[in-house]
Amino acid sequence: MNRIIREIEHESGKRFQLVQGDITAENVDAIVNAANAQLRHGGGVAGAIVHKGGTQIQTESDAWVRQHGPIGHASPAYTSSGALPCSYVIHVVGPVWGEGEEDEKLSSAIRSALIMGDRLDISSIALPAISTGIFGFPKDRAARIILSKINNYLNENIESSLEIVRLTLFDQGTLDVFLQVWMSEIDDSNDS
Repeated sequence: MNRIIREIEHESGKRFQLVQGDITAENVDAIVNAANAQLRHGGGVAGAIVHKGGTQIQTESDAWVRQHGPIGHASPAYTSSGALPCSYVIHVVGPVWGEGEEDEKLSSAIRSALIMGDRLDISSIALPAISTGIFGFPKDRAARIILSKINNYLNENIESSLEIVRLTLFDQGTLDVFLQVWMSEIDDSNDS
């Protein structure tokens, strides 16, 4: 059962939530998949999404790559969601730690996923902690980037169709790191 750990509501009425749970169980319009450029969904979040959503997601991903080519940090793809409770899966590439310009690439990945949500004219979206698993991005550093990028997007894009943005984290260790950053940076910035 997914549960909201923290939530802020912006002046525009848009809500940003920190959630502990399984992103594949999120009842939102779209979830974001931390993908690779070829959209081969083998393990991690991507593997869980295809396992629970069905092979249709991989089939549509293969078709996307054939038609549009590989995706990048700033150029996500989207597919239907198969058996998942959402309508879309937005696939975005996060950076591998050590490849260079990781902060900029992670910022770009988060922003491009949110922009794709607006292009799809959806009102709710859930994102994972992109690149903090097998891609090795340090969790505290990623937390600062991901949380501030989402928060800033909601502040700066009051015309956005997105009304609820959820950051959905599965494991307790990741949640602890993101919660600490949330309390020191998000709570404080929205209190002032």
